[in-house]
Amino acid sequence: MVVGSGTVSDELPVEPEPGEGAAPGKAIEGRSLGRIAWNRLKRDKAAIGGAVVIILLVLMALFAPLIVRITGSTPNEFHQDLLGPTLVPEGFFGGMSWDHPMGIEPQNGRDIFAEIVYGARISLLVAFLATLLSVVIGTVFGVMAGYFGGWVDTVISRAMDVFLAFPVLVFALALAGVIPSTAFGLSGLSLRIVLLIFIIGFFNWGYIARIIRGQTLSLREREFVDAARGLGGRGLYILRKEILPNLVAPILIYATLLIPTNIIFEASLSFLGVGVARQVQGEPGVTWGGMLSDAVDYYTLPYFMFWPGIAIFITVLAFNLFGDGLRDALDPKMR
Repeated sequence: MVVGSGTVSDELPVEPEPGEGAAPGKAIEGRSLGRIAWNRLKRDKAAIGGAVVIILLVLMALFAPLIVRITGSTPNEFHQDLLGPTLVPEGFFGGMSWDHPMGIEPQNGRDIFAEIVYGARISLLVAFLATLLSVVIGTVFGVMAGYFGGWVDTVISRAMDVFLAFPVLVFALALAGVIPSTAFGLSGLSLRIVLLIFIIGFFNWGYIARIIRGQTLSLREREFVDAARGLGGRGLYILRKEILPNLVAPILIYATLLIPTNIIFEASLSFLGVGVARQVQGEPGVTWGGMLSDAVDYYTLPYFMFWPGIAIFITVLAFNLFGDGLRDALDPKMR
């Protein structure tokens, strides 16, 4: 700095930008929105823990045949020789052992661990595909209602109200009783899974449609959308290039939080007996909800309902933790 006629040079320390940790004189590296979100997400230990559990569950579902082959028991294999005179497993907590780490079922002796592993396949498959169906339908109708407005918004909004008020559970109970064993070119286990995906996914799109509609109403008034219109952009171009990219974050967040809801819904339908059957044409159709339904008859044996219950609990908790962390990471207002 200059003092009078002389010059005094003061070397002041150069502080790095907050959060960057940059050394003095080093250029600050720019970060994309995706990298910023990832840095926030990886600092959330609960969200990372949920993501690890989800990955392990998906791997368990994908490699279920290999896992049960290693343990030596399949979901449809009986071990009645391990049951006592009253057809109740002998030993600690349902006959837990190295060969049957979660014990066996009463009366038939099926391995509970093998059923839990195979149950993850159907539960996660139905939940993921039903969520995908809801997200696709809800996003399309939500964007159309929010962007075009007018009579389009009115018609779609009333349709949302109808689907939100629709008694899905009652409809599922009625539909399961009238669907034949073969329909739409499908039969057996495939037909039951497709039916569950349709019921859960098609009738739940109203929730995400309302969220997307509200976001679109806000986005269509933003400056970058006005600029696109001023440059001659048409409706579909603006939707594809300007609106939809800015809806990725809320879509991902809601989809992550919708998956555990669909897992519970599938388990509820299986518990009520309208889900996937225990065994369809020789295929293991075991689900966690179906195991809970079977366990009702043996309420005095807590281990029988403990394992499917804890599987549902851990799965839903993992998805909720990861969804909350993802929401915080993608929210630009969070610090």
